[in-house]
Amino acid sequence: MTVTSRLRYSPWDGTQVGFEVDALDIMEELTDDLLYSGDVNAALRRLLKEGMTDRDGRRMEGLADLMERLRARREELLANSDLGSAVEGIGEELAEITDLERSEMDRQERAARQSGDEDWARAAEQSFADKRFDLDLMPPDLAGWMKALEHYDFTSDEAKERFEALTNQLRSQLLDQAFNQMSGAMANLSPEDLARNRDMMAELNSMLEARAAGREPDFEGFMERFGDMFPENPQNLDELLEALAHRMAAAQALMNSLSPEQRAELGALSEQLLSDLGLNFEMSRLADNLRQMFPDAGWSSRYDTTGFDPLDLAQASELMGELGDLDSLSGLLRSAATPGALDEVDLDRLSDLMGPESAEQVKRLAELTRQLQDAGLIDTKEGRLELTPAGLRRLGQNALVQVFRRLRNDHLGTHEHSETGVGHEPAYLTRPWEWGDPFRVDLHTTVRNAVLREAAEGRPPTGRVSLSPDDFEIAETEHQVRAATVLMLDLSLSMPMRDYFLPAKRVAMALHGLITMQYPRDYLGIVGFSEVARVLTPAQLPEASWDYVYGTNMAHGFQLARELLAHEQGTKQILMVTDGEPTAHIGRSGEPQFQYPPSQATIDATLTEVGRCTRAGIRINTFMLEPDGGLARFVERISQMNGGRAFFADPGNLGEFVLVDFVEQRRKLLGRR
Repeated sequence: MTVTSRLRYSPWDGTQVGFEVDALDIMEELTDDLLYSGDVNAALRRLLKEGMTDRDGRRMEGLADLMERLRARREELLANSDLGSAVEGIGEELAEITDLERSEMDRQERAARQSGDEDWARAAEQSFADKRFDLDLMPPDLAGWMKALEHYDFTSDEAKERFEALTNQLRSQLLDQAFNQMSGAMANLSPEDLARNRDMMAELNSMLEARAAGREPDFEGFMERFGDMFPENPQNLDELLEALAHRMAAAQALMNSLSPEQRAELGALSEQLLSDLGLNFEMSRLADNLRQMFPDAGWSSRYDTTGFDPLDLAQASELMGELGDLDSLSGLLRSAATPGALDEVDLDRLSDLMGPESAEQVKRLAELTRQLQDAGLIDTKEGRLELTPAGLRRLGQNALVQVFRRLRNDHLGTHEHSETGVGHEPAYLTRPWEWGDPFRVDLHTTVRNAVLREAAEGRPPTGRVSLSPDDFEIAETEHQVRAATVLMLDLSLSMPMRDYFLPAKRVAMALHGLITMQYPRDYLGIVGFSEVARVLTPAQLPEASWDYVYGTNMAHGFQLARELLAHEQGTKQILMVTDGEPTAHIGRSGEPQFQYPPSQATIDATLTEVGRCTRAGIRINTFMLEPDGGLARFVERISQMNGGRAFFADPGNLGEFVLVDFVEQRRKLLGRR
């Protein structure tokens, strides 16, 4: 058999760049996992975690890679930022405003003295002495300092303007912690703007309390009155509340992350700046309501920053939001058990945090299941993803390709036969019909012969073709032999313990794929055996696993294989893959009897079944995976009785042994025909 690589063609539209995979690529990536367990869900989870490489060698990162980059980004933010500077920066700005005021008083006092007007100089000195005394007695806490300056009569117009700007900025930033600039231009809030923000929050709280009481809030009316404050245009109350809860939880995380002294100062400052208009009360009320509705929004989160990059209050709030989003994304990715779970990821936010490549990567991962379903390779049954018949055939083909990758193309091919004549399978060759041949007309060639003959005779085209006996050609056929094979697969516990299970399972799927594609008239039965044996259908093979019991019951396996082959025609054989000698048989009680080292009863029962297979014309070929002396001696006895052959195969080349031997034996059988 010649294995060729798949080529895919599509019209060029300028977008064929980057990572490209189709359903067959995904299926190929899942092959080993499916061969091992047959669990589509588990295989997809592994692929989600680890990613894959496309046919051009480009790698699509898995969730583990993305989570590592999220972790690194989080650590980078914490290592570079100085969260405490958000509070310290306010004190530094107030100190600069105070120094500016002192400098202006010093300048005016010097001007008064230099003017020669003693009364003016004396009045200025007395006035500025009182003001300097007020500045010296400013409270050390930020809230007290701000309140004192609010009632202070500034000498310096510049200091006054800076203080008013700072007050307005802090109010905006404190509101921004909750609303994230949703309420429009918050940098220059007038008293009317602040009052409208208070009314908006009061109505939000009323709607939340109405919902808690079982009444339906008037969201449409709320948006008519305050919709201009929400440019993101939330479509319903839940969408709005979830965004607010996320933002206010980030504000609480900022408070949690400050030192106790800084936390107290910022809380007092918020009370000082927002309490006069009732804003602080409504914000606290809203936060309490949202905390009850969204208890898992991260209200108790805290972060330890160790860097030196200074932040203002707005930047600190933004940092808390970004860290919260990183943690939320990490948790969502960590819990994603299927590609469909990634539909919950906010791709726009992920793009903002980690770049558009990461968002595109998650989008591709989310589409894995859909691609396989659209290709008809998997389907959902009773809530679980399972292989379809087409998926089962593809799995067998992939297993076959894996085996043949280790072979040179000339080691294995379709079995050819030089004789043609009356057979069963078309050879896709034709020859002129002769008297006595079966009338298997090749219509295409026959009509073509008639058209060419009429043209050579000079007949004008009439739209009709007349046939003569010399025009007829018949299709050649080739002789094919039919083989009936049962693969006996050892499912005892020692197989996975010795890492033999996956190679053996791969061989079973590859043999199924080979017979399905190359020898569709052949019969393949599968028997798994451990303490007892059981018949496996091709559909059951991907999910077949080892048994958590001790015992290798070859006798029962031979019995079932013989019963399967009893109804088949053609050459019959059993291919047995095992790593141990027989240690179990079915006793007189009908229950399996296990003993190691093997009992004489087990040996006798097994050889009895070998004799029955031999008398039924069934050849037994054994592939041993373990260089065990006891197994080798027993298999030698089987070969002497049955005339079959025995091989010792390394797990790495088991597939080559089994498949090459299978095809070579069919060639020999064909040659004997």
